[in-house]
Amino acid sequence: MEKLDENMNILYSESKDITWYTPKSGPLRVSGLAWFEEEKLYRRLPRKPHVEIPDAVDRLADCPAGGQIKFQTNAHKLIIRVKLTGKAYMSHMAATGQCGFDCYIGTDFCNVTRYELAEKEYTIDLFENRKGKDVIPITLNFPLYQGVEDVWIGVNKEAQVTPPSSYTDKKKVIFYGTSILQGGCASRPGLAYTNILSRSINLEFINLGFSGNGKGEANLARLIISIKDPACLVLDYEPNCESTMLYKSTLPEFIRIYREVHPHVPILVVSKFPYAGEIVNKQLYNDRVERLQFQRELIQELQEKGDSNIIFMEGTELLGTYGKEGTVDGIHPNDLGFMSMAEKLEPVLRDVIKRSGISL
Repeated sequence: MEKLDENMNILYSESKDITWYTPKSGPLRVSGLAWFEEEKLYRRLPRKPHVEIPDAVDRLADCPAGGQIKFQTNAHKLIIRVKLTGKAYMSHMAATGQCGFDCYIGTDFCNVTRYELAEKEYTIDLFENRKGKDVIPITLNFPLYQGVEDVWIGVNKEAQVTPPSSYTDKKKVIFYGTSILQGGCASRPGLAYTNILSRSINLEFINLGFSGNGKGEANLARLIISIKDPACLVLDYEPNCESTMLYKSTLPEFIRIYREVHPHVPILVVSKFPYAGEIVNKQLYNDRVERLQFQRELIQELQEKGDSNIIFMEGTELLGTYGKEGTVDGIHPNDLGFMSMAEKLEPVLRDVIKRSGISL
């Protein structure tokens, strides 16, 4: 049996061997979920948005991709208890990426949760018998493609748990995009490209990638403008626009809406990388090249009109040396592809962030 201390939000086991903490209060900190402090939900959008959004986007917002639990501890045993909202179901993505949490000590990977796929709840030792009494920084990355109803962190009873170190700045790096941004198909959460970037750039990253549904709707822009303290906005949603016409109509409007509230926040527009299908489908190639040219011209036009903080990055080489071998299915990156994307994006992103006055 266990007893909850309502004042401290700590769950004590009857045996007193393990002390359980909820991320819904200190000393643990939840990062990457922009509305968490207000609603205490492991969700990427508000439970009741002030604007209408597509049902699919609303459902996908329950997948807390990019969310992180951060703290410091001298524990020699670390346990995680998770209650998911559903079971693993994807045919082209590992359950560890879809439904698992992974653990980093500083920037070093430590472990990932593995459990029976028929289950929606699991309790896993992330490490035990760790030698030494030094305090170490812990980051736990949330699942990418499954909802989390509840999560508890357990440590041996003698352990101290303290808040994590502060970010370099309170400003947030906001990404909006597609299934690729959400993390499909990383083998574990820490290998989604925003999570990779977060280990080298000490800022809070907000992942608003919606699988199959990053279509640039105006109401998504109206939601995103409400996120406080943006360092920059990265728009990487081209792949979900079924037609060039749709992209040409949504991108300028999305930028216009964001600029109404954030006239000087840097915006980075990233074009898509080639899909493997281009080798047999010439139209895929033609569409990508047409959109690439459109993006270049649009950003140049906005710059010439005085918007000096809008930047374009061509994504053709994002998958790097190994190209399409960096994908699972010719579309969604594997771990190799995500590592390459992060490496290509990082220097550009650093330059964009500096435009917000942040010294990295």
